[in-house]
Amino acid sequence: MNSRPPRYETILYILALLLALGLRFVRLGELPLTDSEARLALDALHIVKGQHPALSSHVAYTNLTAILFFIFQSSNFLARLIPALFGAAIVAVPFLFRDLIKPRPAAILAFLFAIDPAFVALSRQAGSPILAVTCFLLAAGFWFRRQSVPAGVFLALALLSGPSLWAGLLGLLLAWMLTQFMATRPAPMEDGQVDTYTGTQFSSETESPNSQLLSLTARYETRNTQYVPLLTAFLVTLLAASTLLLLSPQGLGAWLASLPEYLKGWVAPVTVPASRLFLALGVYQLFGLLFALAAVARGWWNMGRRLIRLSLWMLVALLLAAFYPAHQTADLVWALVPIWTLAALELSRHLELVHDEDRLEIIGVFVFTIILLTLAWMSLNTLANNPPPSPVAPRYLLSFWGSLILLILSLVLVAFGWSTRIARVGAVWGIAIMLGLYTLGAAWGGTGLRRDAKTVDLWDSSPRPAQADLLLRTLNETSKLATGHADSLAVTVQGLDSPSLLWSLRAYSPIVVPALDPASAPDVVITPLRDDLGLAAAYRGQDFAWRASPIWDAFLSSYLRWLTYRELPSTNETIILWVRNDLFVDSEQ
Repeated sequence: MNSRPPRYETILYILALLLALGLRFVRLGELPLTDSEARLALDALHIVKGQHPALSSHVAYTNLTAILFFIFQSSNFLARLIPALFGAAIVAVPFLFRDLIKPRPAAILAFLFAIDPAFVALSRQAGSPILAVTCFLLAAGFWFRRQSVPAGVFLALALLSGPSLWAGLLGLLLAWMLTQFMATRPAPMEDGQVDTYTGTQFSSETESPNSQLLSLTARYETRNTQYVPLLTAFLVTLLAASTLLLLSPQGLGAWLASLPEYLKGWVAPVTVPASRLFLALGVYQLFGLLFALAAVARGWWNMGRRLIRLSLWMLVALLLAAFYPAHQTADLVWALVPIWTLAALELSRHLELVHDEDRLEIIGVFVFTIILLTLAWMSLNTLANNPPPSPVAPRYLLSFWGSLILLILSLVLVAFGWSTRIARVGAVWGIAIMLGLYTLGAAWGGTGLRRDAKTVDLWDSSPRPAQADLLLRTLNETSKLATGHADSLAVTVQGLDSPSLLWSLRAYSPIVVPALDPASAPDVVITPLRDDLGLAAAYRGQDFAWRASPIWDAFLSSYLRWLTYRELPSTNETIILWVRNDLFVDSEQ
């Protein structure tokens, strides 16, 4: 289990890590923080300023980010740095389990984790569930490799990562209960039968039930000696991380609220329809879902125990996310782990090296598959630009479905005319390449960097400030003209509940008030859309588009544009920046 991997395998994991880092760190601080992100980032900033905010259950993120804010100046980049680091670290999880799922599927899984659109998008969001998922999987991986200290450290960090952990633990518990119920009378494998999960043959001489029982007994006896360092590392990390080395003692009790917070979601009203979760799964994880379903079918047909266990975990995680009333799209993150694991196992089985005797035939099927899938995608894009009732829409609709049907018929003919192996290997290589590029493009979309006024990404669906940079630039220029220095005006925010606005104005230390005193005359006032402040002093106002919210009721009429370009109509909240008239150069003294 502790043997060193071959050199080429190490290189593959390094490449997967570099790919993950690139997708998660490119222009990480460019987009403004949403309200949910800014709320947690402000907690970290308040800790650095010596305040004692009422922390949320995302204690690990808040305290680790507070350390960064203490060392460096707060910024959007630093606010997202911790999730990005842990999001990139998820590619190390397959390496820790490489002895369980075999080296080649593990290496494939590392690349799939690196480019998964959900993992990429959540890694670029402050306080996202990616911390809970990554820390728990790393804890399980280190425990599997009998390294108790890092297992205890990551287990404590997972417990401090918010309510998402409880959804994952509940899914694993229910899946384990189902497997135990189904395994009351396990069907023994026969000699020579291939394990569909590991790809190895069973032999009664080397793998008898008694030998397996003795092996398991020895393993558990060995692990009994590892509980002490595990618990020690867990408790020390829990105390140190939750209290920030006793500098923020309120965090010790804040993480305990994660379980009640999760349970409260079971009685909360439904705000996001379950259909949107399955839409995200089908659109963003098409690559993984297609091959995972193939692995599930093969596992149940051949009664492969480990494939069945993974399929049950996937099913339970999906159902939990769908039936949880307070669900968000990000709750699907726990289902993605078994989905991509199943996909990696299936891909590893089909991605065979091309032999000399059938190389040309396989390459021909591979190229033909890519051509037809490219034609189908081009037809869908053109159809999105010319939707029905456009006169050319039927032509491109026929081209789209015709390309897919022709591909299926061609593969069937190749399987009967030449061999099923040629059709299978060539088709899998072609489909894997095209869906891999599609997934990589979706991952780039998950970064939010192609976001414009019409772009809506399901993994980052929180309303994002549309003109935060313009508002801050306008305020800074006004402050320089009035006082000679930026950040020198007194800013008052009235009638707005927007942590993202407070985060953008953090250098001004804005004051939030429910109503304005008519006798007051603050330098700058920011309010919702209104005609006049009703104050004694005169003010000049400039409107800015703030939170942009997608109009999901228009999805059915715009679904083609969303499927291809992620475009959806949206509505903007307007705020007004009021500046006292005497602060302008042209004002009358």
